[in-house]
Amino acid sequence: MTYPDTQLFIDGRWRPASGGATLPVLNPATGAEIGRVACASRDDLDAALAAAQRGFAVWRDMLPVARGKIMRQAAALLRERAADIAHVLTQEQGKPLAEAKAETLAAADSIEWFADEGLRVYGRLVPSRRDQAIRQTVVRDPLGPVAAFTPWNFPINQLVLKLGPALAAGCSVIAKAAEETPAAPAALVAALADAGLPAGVLGLVYGNPGEISNYLIAHPVVRKVTFTGSTAVGKQLAALAGAHMKRVTMELGGHAPVIVCEDADLDLAVQSAGFAKFRNAGQVCISPTRFLVHESVVQPFSDALARYAAGVKVGNGLEAHTEMGPLANPRRLTAMAELVDDALQQGAQLLAGGKRMGDSGNFWAPTVLAEVPLTARVFNEEPFGPIASIRSFTDLQEAITEANRLPFGLAGYGFTESLKHADLLSRKVEVGMMWLNMPASTSPELPFGGLKDSGYGSEGGPEALDAYLSVRSVVVRNH
Repeated sequence: MTYPDTQLFIDGRWRPASGGATLPVLNPATGAEIGRVACASRDDLDAALAAAQRGFAVWRDMLPVARGKIMRQAAALLRERAADIAHVLTQEQGKPLAEAKAETLAAADSIEWFADEGLRVYGRLVPSRRDQAIRQTVVRDPLGPVAAFTPWNFPINQLVLKLGPALAAGCSVIAKAAEETPAAPAALVAALADAGLPAGVLGLVYGNPGEISNYLIAHPVVRKVTFTGSTAVGKQLAALAGAHMKRVTMELGGHAPVIVCEDADLDLAVQSAGFAKFRNAGQVCISPTRFLVHESVVQPFSDALARYAAGVKVGNGLEAHTEMGPLANPRRLTAMAELVDDALQQGAQLLAGGKRMGDSGNFWAPTVLAEVPLTARVFNEEPFGPIASIRSFTDLQEAITEANRLPFGLAGYGFTESLKHADLLSRKVEVGMMWLNMPASTSPELPFGGLKDSGYGSEGGPEALDAYLSVRSVVVRNH
């Protein structure tokens, strides 16, 4: 399938940037330019804002059942188009076709679930403590137009986590997606538009990230900001939103601990954690990164994980049997090399990988480091790549303390056959999402979000809608 150029979507139609500016889109597996993406000017942003304001007036007044019907139709269109969308996604992002198709189908499931959840946005009646003639009502209303900022690692998934609850709640959205991966989010927007979404309810723009975020967040039309990305950028945007009293949801960086107890099923731990570690070349915010393994099993676990890493089939995501594609850009190759070199200089042992693969494309060998000191950068900075770092522990409380040492608190993993250990891990590890004896398994029904510097607010479950709703009290005394 030919890779398409991507335009802006404003007020119900696709259009080039008003100034004609574009940026190249590169295939990370080859480094070749495969298309162009339009870059929004200030005039384009003003047009998108005006359209979002008009679209909100229409969408908020539609019955939830009517909004849900459009969303379910969009989900059906995504399923019909999944194979073609996956091909586009793999070309621009690099992940294997199977993962790209799974991401598209998961987006359809998410839209469908939120379509139904929108029917359950209820208010409530509160009995008066003064007079039976007083009727006290709590009302939940759509908050207003939303500015949504999404990254390149899951171009469809990260956008649908914002669109699903926002549209279900009755809000309009201006989405600013990643310039590196523009066509996949455009395909998601196209499915919603083709399903009958009214003009202005959803806009899609690309361009200079700093300029667009600063303008949209400060603009009075925007009433809610949602961002997925690095902690550093998230803090800047949250501060800007706070200065303008905007509601904010932040899904930021992680550095997920994996605690392998002495009684763990090692085969299960290696297969589960290995799959989760090297999925999407480790470019996953909930990817396991810090492996804390009991001293009695650290050697067999390390050897087995190294064998797993060496067996991962790395290549172009469009090719059959590829299990791990390239990193997003050459900068990630440099980052991986610096993290590995720093760890080795500080005494870590290289068990697998540790180097670039080939001379073209952004391929990095699945890497396993053992005996990594706590001072190594890779144990303190999110690698966001295919590097697994291992160190041992003696006592479970020691491992929990290390898991909680960093300011991140997005995801965590544990492997144990002890109910006591499982209970302790589930209660004491400070993360927003914890998986025990399994890889990460997300679903629309569950909250998705972190603690501490990993952000606040949820992008899953019924809780996700709360951020897109205002709550009001209406009290009437009947004569």
